[in-house]
Amino acid sequence: MDEVERRLASLLPRLRRFAHGLARSGPDADDLVQAAAERMLKARDQWQPGTHFEAWAYRVVRNLWIDTARSRQRREAVHAPEEQGMQVGVAGDAEARVELSYLMRALDRLPDEQREAVVLVMIEGKSYAEAAEVLEVPMGTLTSRLVRGRQALMAAVEA
Repeated sequence: MDEVERRLASLLPRLRRFAHGLARSGPDADDLVQAAAERMLKARDQWQPGTHFEAWAYRVVRNLWIDTARSRQRREAVHAPEEQGMQVGVAGDAEARVELSYLMRALDRLPDEQREAVVLVMIEGKSYAEAAEVLEVPMGTLTSRLVRGRQALMAAVEA
């Protein structure tokens, strides 16, 4: 197993979580991560040791998601995780599940650029600098997208 394969294997759970935030469904996220992993393995020569492998991997997932979104129209409405058969929250904790459902629906309604910023910083725990690098935008652009995304989420949760 070479360096790219080793790093990619350790990063897969986080890439899947990021892909789920973008694609909004488990199966689409799995397909996206699989295609991105294949693309990274084929293009392993493009990554140079000493550079940010994580940023490169997140960027590949994001760019592939953009390509996929452009090549097909949105084919179905977005549903909450519970509606897709996923178990959310702890059994018996209905209030927490309802709140999570509202939050997920609010996240789904964010414009793509805001959702990307929110997922990277608030869910993936990336620093502003790391998220800006992944999204290939200036720090100020990332900050404004994040602020607008957080405001929209807060407004949706409080409504």
